[in-house]
Order: sequence, then C-alpha cells, then structure tokens
Amino acid sequence: MMPKQPIPVYFMPGMAASSKIFEYIELPNTQFESYYLEWFLPLKNETIGHYALRMVAKIKHEHVVLVGVSFGGVLVQEMSKHLKVKKLIIISSIKLTSELPQKMRLAKATMAYKLLPTQLVGNIELLAKYAFGSNIAKRLELYKKYLSVTDSGYLTWAIKEMVCWKQDAYSTNLVHIHGDNDAVFPIKNISNCVRVKGGTHVMIINKYKWFNENLPKIILNNE
Repeated sequence: MMPKQPIPVYFMPGMAASSKIFEYIELPNTQFESYYLEWFLPLKNETIGHYALRMVAKIKHEHVVLVGVSFGGVLVQEMSKHLKVKKLIIISSIKLTSELPQKMRLAKATMAYKLLPTQLVGNIELLAKYAFGSNIAKRLELYKKYLSVTDSGYLTWAIKEMVCWKQDAYSTNLVHIHGDNDAVFPIKNISNCVRVKGGTHVMIINKYKWFNENLPKIILNNE
C-alpha cells in the first residue's frame, strides 16, 4: 500500500501582514506540508477576484487546504472559486457581507473608506491600527515584526476591497474559526463558527497553542 502523501496547506496572512504571523503554527510534518503566501501589490483598479486569480498561480498542488486570516480569509475564499480545494479555513475573518460590522457597512455606504489617510502609512502606528485594530496600538514591536506591506496604494486597495466585499453564500467545505473577543469583527455578527474563548483579532499569534492542537483535527475532519 502506498504511503499517504502529506496534505498541502497554504497559509495567507491578514491585511498588510507577512507570513511571519504563522511562525508558531506547527502542523505534524508526517501529515501536512505547509506553504506560505505573501501579499504583492495590486494592479490599478484591480478587483479582489482578479487579484485572487493571480495569487492562485502561486499554488503548486491540487486539492489543497487554504487557511486565511482576516482580509486573507476573504482572499482565500475568492481563490477557492478557481481551485479544487480540500478545505477552506478562515480565521478572524468574515464569510458573508452580513458579517461585516456596522461601522464598515457604514463606511461602504458613505464611501468613507476613501477618506482614510493611507498616504501616512510611513507611520507604522497608523498602519497597524487599520491592519490589526486600535486596541493593541501600544505593541509597536509586534507590528514592525509582522507587517510586510507599507505601500499606500496597497492599503487603499485592501481597505476598499474588504469593506466593499460581496458574498451572500459560502462554500460547504468552509470552516470559520473566530475569537469571542475580536474587536475588528465582533463575534455578535458572526454565525456558524468554531469559537475560541478569549481569542482576539490577532489570536493566530497569541493563541497558537490552540491552533497547533486543533488545526490538524479540523483539516482531517470528514476525511
């Protein structure tokens, strides 16, 4: 009998973040092979659907598991429309337009997202506030370590695509993992998810033990 091939798992970080956010995530290497995707700059007026198609070109396997955090969770859902995906896992993200918090829906309706001072992204604190939420704005070293994209064009694009994303139904093979203390996407707006007690928007970093224990089971469930 042929030995089972490890399952390819591709990780996509959140808005403006690098794949370093997954540095503490360890999947058993006898069962899984981990691969890490990074943000690149969008084209002018590029839709997230077209961007997702360009990201799909970086996937080198079939029947992959896609794991996306926050805005990266939105992107992997768009990518899954062009791939045969074994499982789709989103963390600290949304799977439906209706799960956007009210302030983001208001920003969409009023186009207020256009007024965000993204040209000030040289200011790492400002970038961190929009990427990770203002509640951890004191932890500057964390941002310097995990933020990878400081291009104002990227940030303007990412905020617009996040706020204006439309989805009314989600894939049956999607698993949504969400912290009950997420300040960016409050749990009260989130339906049908695996709740992580005390989990914040950056729980992929500070609750990594939970993920190391539970991600393998979640991926292999319904095998």
